[in-house]
Amino acid sequence: MNETLKHYNKIQPYDPSKNITVAEALKALSKCSFQGRNLGNALQILEIMANNKECLKVFTLSGAMIPAGMEEIICQLIEKKVINVIVTTGANIIHSIVNSFDETNEKQAHYIGSEKVDDGDLYEKRINRIYDTFLPETGFTTAEQGLLNIIKKKYEPNIQYMVSPSEFFQYIGNNLPGRSFLSIASRNNVPIFCGATSDSELGLNLMKYRKRNNLNIQLDELSDVENYAKIVKKYHTYGTIIVGGGVPRNWAQQIFPYLDQTRENNDDKTFDGFNYSVRFHTATQLDGGLSGCTINESISWGKYSNNSKHQSIWVDATIGLPLIVTALFQQLEK
Repeated sequence: MNETLKHYNKIQPYDPSKNITVAEALKALSKCSFQGRNLGNALQILEIMANNKECLKVFTLSGAMIPAGMEEIICQLIEKKVINVIVTTGANIIHSIVNSFDETNEKQAHYIGSEKVDDGDLYEKRINRIYDTFLPETGFTTAEQGLLNIIKKKYEPNIQYMVSPSEFFQYIGNNLPGRSFLSIASRNNVPIFCGATSDSELGLNLMKYRKRNNLNIQLDELSDVENYAKIVKKYHTYGTIIVGGGVPRNWAQQIFPYLDQTRENNDDKTFDGFNYSVRFHTATQLDGGLSGCTINESISWGKYSNNSKHQSIWVDATIGLPLIVTALFQQLEK
């Protein structure tokens, strides 16, 4: 036998007749190759994170995951204490609000559509397309009015308010009808952070309230950097579950360079970065499509510890996330 190969295990062909649960399937895939192995390895890391009550678990969410039907996954991750902090986009937040105020009372405002359509015709019919998903414009207008009614209960016209986005989202979540990741997060004291609220229909709504209703709500995004830092300081072990990239991913990760740069003296606690990470993406690092941010590259910035355990999976998140969360829940039930 080749001496080098003595340190390697052989591939174990996947046997569909032996794998009953999703968890068993992913474990079997960890002994195969390519993204199947990566998904299986990611499950193992996620189990370690989930079972460590002393680990701060930060969930970052970008992409159109709420329109795609992934909201209940997030709700249950919160309820099962798998995640402690959410960092997401304004778009996912407003789509969650749209679902909450669904005019059909089904608490799901999005429709199974198709990418093979006449988009000009959809525009004339006031239907917005998110690849193969439809959302009628009435969904936004109904949510806009519902959100305004909530805001008016607390904020008065002609007064300038300066609030952190996380504080604002907590208030909104506590007053939303039905089940949404905003409402479940608020009930479980899981803060929601957003570093780019204005880049969404939610930001446009707040501007319209300012112009039409004299409701001047200023979201102080910088204050949430310190609010997030205070949470991080309470823990000694840290992990990320990253869906996509963009602002949510880096906003969550940059906290460790911030903590390092704001140490007041050499006796202060040092922070070496996140210890664990599982991430789902379809970008590559060759053209900067990963925002220049592989885990190894992040180590050079102090965002991850040098001995961190991590796994990236090149997969559509609407495939990878449901599978791994289902498998994780099956493992935790044991």
